[in-house]
Amino acid sequence: MQTRPVPVRIPPRSILAAIGLVFAAYVLLQLVIETRRVLVWTVIALFFAVALYPAVNAVERKLTRCRRSLATLLVFLVAVAAVGALVALFVTPLAHEGTRLAGRLPHMIEDARAGRGPAGDLLRRTHALRYVQQHQEQIRSFATGLGTPALAFVRGAATTLAGAVTIFVLAYLMVLEGPKAVDGALSLVDEAHARRIRRVGTACARTVTGYLTGNLLISVICGVLTYVVLLITGVPFAGLLALFVALADLIPLVGATLGAVVASLAAFIHSVPAGIAAVVFFVVYQQVENHLLQPVILARTVKLNPLTVLLAILLAVEVAGILGALLAIPIAGMIQIILRDVWAHRRGQHLQLPMHGDHPADGPTGQGQ
Repeated sequence: MQTRPVPVRIPPRSILAAIGLVFAAYVLLQLVIETRRVLVWTVIALFFAVALYPAVNAVERKLTRCRRSLATLLVFLVAVAAVGALVALFVTPLAHEGTRLAGRLPHMIEDARAGRGPAGDLLRRTHALRYVQQHQEQIRSFATGLGTPALAFVRGAATTLAGAVTIFVLAYLMVLEGPKAVDGALSLVDEAHARRIRRVGTACARTVTGYLTGNLLISVICGVLTYVVLLITGVPFAGLLALFVALADLIPLVGATLGAVVASLAAFIHSVPAGIAAVVFFVVYQQVENHLLQPVILARTVKLNPLTVLLAILLAVEVAGILGALLAIPIAGMIQIILRDVWAHRRGQHLQLPMHGDHPADGPTGQGQ
C-alpha cells in the first residue's frame, strides 16, 4: 500500500522573508548602479589612504609631540608636492613640444599631402595619400563633427577635477579617522579574531602599498629612459611619446607593449635607424623590467600567476575601464590573501603570507595555537 506524500507547508513568514530579501537585493543593486561613480571615487581614495597610512604612522611615531591630524596633513602636503613636481617635470617639455607641434602642423600636413617628408613618404608608399585624396569630403565631414566630442571632453575634464578633489578629501579623512574606525570595529569581536583580522589587513595593506608605489616608480623609470633614447635618436616630440609610454606602462600586461609599439612607429616614421634603435631599446628594457625591476621593486606585492592576472584585468576592465585595469592586480592580491587565510584557518593553521619574494603557491606553515 503506497503512502500518499505529505504536502510541505511553507509558513507565510518565510515566503514574505524570501520576497523581502529579493527586493532588498534588487534595491541594493540599483543603488550601486546609480552611485557607481561615487563608489569608484571611494575605492580610489581607499587605495591612496592605504598607501599613505604607513607614512603617517611613521611621522606620528618619530615626532612624539606631533598629533595625528598634523602628521596626516604633512604627509599629504608632501604627497601633493611630489605629484606636482612630477607633473611639472613632464608638463614643461610637454608644453614646449605641444607648441612646436602646433607651429609645425600646417607644414607637416602640406608635406604629407604633397608626398614630402617622412609622413608623406610613408603615406605615398602605403597608398594612403591616394585614399585621402579620394575621400576628402568624408574626412572633412568627420572633422566637422568633432565639436560634440570636444564638448564632452570639457565636461569630462570638469568631472575629473571634481573627482580628484573628492578623492583627496576622502583619502585624507580615511587616514585621519582610520585608527578610530578600525579599533571601533575590532572591539565588536573577540581578541583572537581581532588579531587575525589585523594580520590579514596588514598583509593586504602591504600588497596595495607595494604595488602602487612600485608600479609608479617603474613607470617613471620607463618614461625617463624612453625620453633619453628618443632624444638621442632625434625623434621629434620625444617628451609626448615618453609621457604616453610612461602612462601606458601603468597598465599591467599590455601597457608596456602598447607604449613600445606607438613609440617605435613614431621612430620609424622619423628614420629607419631611429626605429631600429627604439625597437632594440624596448626589447632590452622590457627584459630588464620583467626580470630585475619588478622582482626588486615589487618585492612586497603578493605574486599572482599569469592566468589569475589576465582574468582579474579582463573582469576589472569590464567593470571600471582603465581604472579597473590599474587596480586589478592589488585587488586580486587582496582577495588571494583573504581566501588563503580562510583556507588555512579551516585547517587549523596560521597563514604565513608571501612577502619579500616568497611564492604564493607555498602552503601555510605553522600550527595554530
